[in-house]
Amino acid sequence: MTNPLALPELATSDLQVARDVLNTEAAGLLSLAASLGDRFSQAIDRLASASGRLVVSGMGKSGHVGRKIAATMASTGTPALFVHPAEASHGDLGMIVAGDAVLALSNSGETAELADLVAHTRRFALPLVSITGRADSALAQASDVALILPKASEACPMGLAPTTSTTMQLALGDAIAVALLTRRGFTAADFRQIHPGGKLGARLRRVREVMHTGDDMPLGSPDTPMDTALLRMTEKRFGCLGIVNDTGTLVGIVTDGDLRRAMGPDLLSRRACDIMTRSPRTIGPEALAAEALHAMNAHKRPVTTLFVVDAAGRPLGILHVHDLLRAGLA
Repeated sequence: MTNPLALPELATSDLQVARDVLNTEAAGLLSLAASLGDRFSQAIDRLASASGRLVVSGMGKSGHVGRKIAATMASTGTPALFVHPAEASHGDLGMIVAGDAVLALSNSGETAELADLVAHTRRFALPLVSITGRADSALAQASDVALILPKASEACPMGLAPTTSTTMQLALGDAIAVALLTRRGFTAADFRQIHPGGKLGARLRRVREVMHTGDDMPLGSPDTPMDTALLRMTEKRFGCLGIVNDTGTLVGIVTDGDLRRAMGPDLLSRRACDIMTRSPRTIGPEALAAEALHAMNAHKRPVTTLFVVDAAGRPLGILHVHDLLRAGLA
């Protein structure tokens, strides 16, 4: 029978194992960062100059890492696909054509299944960049640029299971992807075009895409009587009234909070300029929806609406937090 008194000791041991694994892999990443030099820049030169796609390949655990690297590349502006090395030898080499570049992963650098793919790149003069742990390996020697992983202990207590080595492969793949997107000037707008779904797509939407415009905007002048202001606020259902001057510039806002603070027997006989909040928070139409959400919550007193204004401060639209909720952002 299991001794329940031993469970806390087991939990402590589990935590120590986990911390040892993470510390070992973190040390490997620090070593990797320190080892990068001119070869990394040369690799980016080779990959960035390819007019076609980046073909990523690897066997076993390196293959799993390679699939993720290919997915990251494709989502950050570098057209990419993963080709399994064994399948490449049985017809999938036809997927790798002139203009493509190849990124091959093998910790040992002696993965037999990569041989035909490597030979294909040499036959057709396709750029070949490798990530491997041995500079004297067959893969490194055949590559145009070989990125060599530094010596690092695997986190497995037997030193056998690929752990630190695959973490370094994955991190180096991320470094390559980010370097390539930086070279290409890949922007948030570009990112959104290939990430239209989910919360990420919502965060990259522009304010102008979700704001209300025209007659939907609750607007009044500084001299608007408060009884009229209340009717307009109720009609438009945003819980506020934007106050614009003779030139159409937004100079204030009357909110439900302003009404509560000004509550008194003379409220309806007052004018909007008497109780409005001056210099209200606003945002531009080209700002990201995520920036609008931040602006709503950036102060101790969050707001639920933002007027969208042009460079001269004239209202173009209005945005409510519910619009962000419907868009899947908040």
